[in-house]
Amino acid sequence: MKTIDDNNFSGQKVLIRVDFNVPLDKKTSAVTDDTRIRAAMPTIKKILSDGGSAILMSHLGRPLKKLKEDGSVDYEKHSLKHVLGTLSSLLNLQVKFADDCIGEQAKNSAESLQPGEVLLLENLRFHKEEEKGDEGFAQKLAELGTWYVNDAFGTAHRAHASTAVIAKFFPGKKCFGYLMRDEIANAERVLESSEKPFTAILGGAKVSDKILLIENLLSKAQNIIIGGGMAYTFFKAMGGEIGNSLVEEDKLDLAKTLLKKAKDAGVKLILPADSIVADKFDANAASGEASSNAIPEGWMGLDIGKKAIAEFSETISSSRIILWNGPMGVFEMEKFQDGTRQIANAVANATSGGAFSLVGGGDSVAAVNKFGLADKVSYVSTGGGAMLEYFEGKVLPGIQAIEE
Repeated sequence: MKTIDDNNFSGQKVLIRVDFNVPLDKKTSAVTDDTRIRAAMPTIKKILSDGGSAILMSHLGRPLKKLKEDGSVDYEKHSLKHVLGTLSSLLNLQVKFADDCIGEQAKNSAESLQPGEVLLLENLRFHKEEEKGDEGFAQKLAELGTWYVNDAFGTAHRAHASTAVIAKFFPGKKCFGYLMRDEIANAERVLESSEKPFTAILGGAKVSDKILLIENLLSKAQNIIIGGGMAYTFFKAMGGEIGNSLVEEDKLDLAKTLLKKAKDAGVKLILPADSIVADKFDANAASGEASSNAIPEGWMGLDIGKKAIAEFSETISSSRIILWNGPMGVFEMEKFQDGTRQIANAVANATSGGAFSLVGGGDSVAAVNKFGLADKVSYVSTGGGAMLEYFEGKVLPGIQAIEE
């Protein structure tokens, strides 16, 4: 793997694709979670300490998809200038800013950049050419630097101009940053490990989102735990009564097929024995307990129950490799967060006992952060969709572009 450790960047202007797609406060536009910015610090600091300068490019939101009411682009809302303060504070230096990512100002700012200085370019996605993977746009970006470093795992599954196409303009002068290196190494640790048992914990709303993941894991995992709304599609496929629980009617045959494939492969596919049910999808709904395959009419499963927590936790505690992607219930509502919290605790406890655990996917990461357990698991991935596609066995364009 070609990483920045293999190179010295003295006197180089290094174009780094970072992932600063961070949440902002709706009123003040201040950064409310700087995790992704902090994750890029080791790579930026290595380049600066070598005597190089760093030119950072990122996207923020989807400005061309989320237009203002009058149909115009909301440049103010999606401007990367909102991360400048946080970024400058973390680096302990005043980061320069270019009002565009291409054009005269960006070019002049990059040309005048001195060793030890950092320049942040404006949002790449203000240009439709970025998401289209336009080669001309990629070339204009490439002209700003002498080296290219990709450290944005969160966008590695996108064949965008700044993540994949740009790399062709840096033959012999392209590599992964530390974050990309760590993401790939930890994912490989899970996929390639010979340690057993390997348990995958999958949650979330839809089976359809996890089909490829489940199929790819059938040849690797010994246990696949299913929680969240997706579990009820399996129960209905098996003839269970699920009340008003979430279900994908068009995926019932698929659920049956996955159950059979798991059985044929000798993989334990473990569904939640019981559920915490509610009479409506509401934080203040009336709630109770029910067997997951016998939920009364008018009620819906919004979390896993006590029996499921105990069975899932027991399986997790005996595991050596753990992959967790997706919550066990509607953990954003206090009444329905216990299942996700208990599973997070079980993963943390197994980790302290010597298991290797990787947590990925926006909601799972939000859960371990919410319950203060992020430092109690082995690795927390910064890439939701990218991590999912990597574990589905797909080739990620952002990785392939560096390795070619």
